[in-house]
Amino acid sequence: MPPSPRVPKRCEWCLSHPIYVEYHDKEWGRPVHNDRKLFEFLILEGAQAGLSWLTVLKKRENYRQALDGFDAEKIARYGRPKVKQLLQNGGIIRNRLKIESIIDNAKAYLAVKKEFGSFDKYIWQFVGNKPVKNRRKAMKELPPRTEISDSMSQELKKRGFRFVGSTICYAFMQAMGLVDDHWVHCFRRRKSK
Repeated sequence: MPPSPRVPKRCEWCLSHPIYVEYHDKEWGRPVHNDRKLFEFLILEGAQAGLSWLTVLKKRENYRQALDGFDAEKIARYGRPKVKQLLQNGGIIRNRLKIESIIDNAKAYLAVKKEFGSFDKYIWQFVGNKPVKNRRKAMKELPPRTEISDSMSQELKKRGFRFVGSTICYAFMQAMGLVDDHWVHCFRRRKSK
């Protein structure tokens, strides 16, 4: 009888649902430098406020369709008719403040891109342009926010972004690989140089 394949060790937070496992294995914590992807996750993290990340992941494709593939230039031009349409869309989180914040965030995002040349250049400056590598061993070691996420949140708010509190910013940093919070035993942890 052949030996059974070894199941890789993963961060424990992702083990409760197959969607979490796939997201963890393929995306979470990998450094992202693509402006549209960074914008997408800033929007999705804001949509999560008060909800589970699983809820947002399940609606992610619906968000892509409803928000023109996260095209910030198109979103920045949305008016009342589009807001009304989005509020009727059961495939996304139908919260007026969150939907209106998406439009404001698209405008703020475009202003940042114009000033810095890219959103990537702006957002990665908060971590000195390289991922912060943490050595977490358990869920209790994951902080809800850090001094860096506090700073990012304050700066984003000054620039007109909404639903960007420090906890949301830290989750965004984890998702986009600005911080490496894969647990030390996780197969996805990047080796420190």
